[in-house]
Amino acid sequence: MLKRLEIVGFKSFAKKTVLDFASVTTAIVGPNGSGKSNVAEAFRFALGEQSMKSMRGKRAEDLIWGGSHSMPRANRAAVSIVFDNSHRSFKIDFDEVVIERAVFRDGTSEYSVNGSRVRLRDIEELLAGANIGETGHHIISQGEADRILITSPSERRSMIEDALGLKIYEFKKNEAQKKLTKTEENIAQVNSLRRELTPHLRFLENQVKKLERADLLRIELISLAQTYFAVEDAYLTREKLIRAREKQGAAERLASATAELSEIEKRATVDFESTKYLALVRTMEHDIERINTERATLAHDIGRVEGALAAAKEHSERIIREPYAKVPREDIIALAQEVDRQKEEANTSADALIAAISAIHKTIRSFVDRFVAPTDDLLADEERTVYTLENERTELLAKETKLSEELERTKSALARNREALTAQEETGRELHRRVFDLAQTKAREEGKVAQCEAHERGIILLSETLEREKSEVLALAGVAAVSYAPLSMWPDEERKVQEDRHHSLERMKIRLEEAGGTGEDIRHEYKEVSAREVFLGTELEDLAKSAAGLGELIRNLDVELSKHFSEGLAQVNASFNEYFALMFGGGSAQLMLEGSSDETSEEQEQPGIEIVVNLPKKKVRSLMQLSGGERALTSIALIFAMSLVNPPPFLILDETDAALDEANSRRYGDMIENLAKKSQLIVITHNRETMSRMNILYGVTMGADGISKLLSVKFEEAVQVAK
Repeated sequence: MLKRLEIVGFKSFAKKTVLDFASVTTAIVGPNGSGKSNVAEAFRFALGEQSMKSMRGKRAEDLIWGGSHSMPRANRAAVSIVFDNSHRSFKIDFDEVVIERAVFRDGTSEYSVNGSRVRLRDIEELLAGANIGETGHHIISQGEADRILITSPSERRSMIEDALGLKIYEFKKNEAQKKLTKTEENIAQVNSLRRELTPHLRFLENQVKKLERADLLRIELISLAQTYFAVEDAYLTREKLIRAREKQGAAERLASATAELSEIEKRATVDFESTKYLALVRTMEHDIERINTERATLAHDIGRVEGALAAAKEHSERIIREPYAKVPREDIIALAQEVDRQKEEANTSADALIAAISAIHKTIRSFVDRFVAPTDDLLADEERTVYTLENERTELLAKETKLSEELERTKSALARNREALTAQEETGRELHRRVFDLAQTKAREEGKVAQCEAHERGIILLSETLEREKSEVLALAGVAAVSYAPLSMWPDEERKVQEDRHHSLERMKIRLEEAGGTGEDIRHEYKEVSAREVFLGTELEDLAKSAAGLGELIRNLDVELSKHFSEGLAQVNASFNEYFALMFGGGSAQLMLEGSSDETSEEQEQPGIEIVVNLPKKKVRSLMQLSGGERALTSIALIFAMSLVNPPPFLILDETDAALDEANSRRYGDMIENLAKKSQLIVITHNRETMSRMNILYGVTMGADGISKLLSVKFEEAVQVAK
């Protein structure tokens, strides 16, 4: 079954080394320290050994070639074992199975089967199916031959079970136990879920019953809602049409009034013209009043000047006639009258008073000068006075004429402007009346438009409210409540009737909401929770059946394991006793269960295995009392006995014959030849007798570079060469 071993970078095998196992017996020989035992450890390594102590190392790095002066260290160690699987000992469909393990300096390992990455667990299951167990009973390394003797009874039992090929049952039992544990956890989880669901399901059942009682109420709500919605739709449609017509008429009238006002504003200048004429009239009236005042003042001045001029002329004539005459009484009376007259005229205005005072002063001065000054001087002065007064009178008369003409022009313009103002005021009154009427019309129509828009907003609000109510009723009673035929005409009823319907609808909605509404969510949830509860019940039954089946499987495996173990133990005992007697020339040996088997149960731990030996001509009470050679013979006898009962595909013995003398070496060789009929043997030895029983010898040497090398010899070919 074992075809080939390939080693690369493992311990002292720095270079790739291949060992072909073409014969049933192969010996590996060589001096101490050459690397022979590294071959056995390479087997252990490839088959998944996890104990570094079993491979004589402390860290994973100790398994990798460490380097020498001629060859640098490696970063990876790999060992591959090639098996013949033509008989399908391994449960995979390949004629050749290659198991490889590689280790790196960071301590990580990689496993592969025929080049495919796998887990260590996959390797162990694959080997267990081919009767290659994990206890390593088929690989006896140097110094571990008596390990089966010094190990604990429970570990010894495990080794025997492994040798008997019962580990496959242990794998199945462990897998079943894990599944059972997981199933029990699932059962507990399902029970927990059911306990959580039960009160909620009970609550949902009560809710569903309430919903069933609410179905009749829902039917009544549907009927009322259909009537209410149909009437409300008809009302809103009618109101929309009425308000639209009213708004359109008001908008048209408003547009007409606004347009006419705009035209009036564009062409109307009446107010401006009236204001202009009124300002002109006021100005002209003020001008006439000013001119009259100036004429009155001018008249007083003209009268004063004419009086003074007449007096001056008369005084001049008197001086000419009577230069030294006394002042006549008439002149004095005239002077007094003139003063009185000036005084009376001075009461009309301030200007007239000033003019009168000036005239009185001049009159008195003229009077005094005429009668006091010398005649010539008086005459000259009088002439100058007359001249001055005449010039003054001429100027005043010219002013009076000019003022008269201006007064006539102003009176004519005033008359014309008054006529124009009267006409403009009449036109303005008519235009103002029209503007006022249009403003009233505009305000009235704007109010109507605003009122219509307010009604439209109210209708929109009613429409939105209606849609919201439909949504609410839809949620409570379903589609049937909003599925109604529209009314062809408005029903002959007051609005209050519809309002009463609305109040009834609201009360019924509240009652239905209190009863749970449509309850679609609750019904759906009830169905889901019920289905969930049924599913959990079914799953619980399935889990219970699975747990029962797994429990039964575990019990059957225990029975089967116990049966095969008992049968195998009896066979091992028979072979062990036979080999022991052969190795010691008598005596007996037996494997016994710890305690009494009647006291064990399924719940208790399986009893371990004790070894009882009786040496010929010597009494021993314990295995510890055996010598080194006796211990070696006993362990060899037990190993060979286990291997004969259930022969492993191969058996590796690392210097297990080191403590044997010549006679026992011959017996050891006979046992090897007998065992080779059932298992493939790889023996690491220094014993010549053992070498003579082998078909192939591999010599292991090591040079100064510390690298192990192989030299192989086939005995048959060597014999032919020797002959």
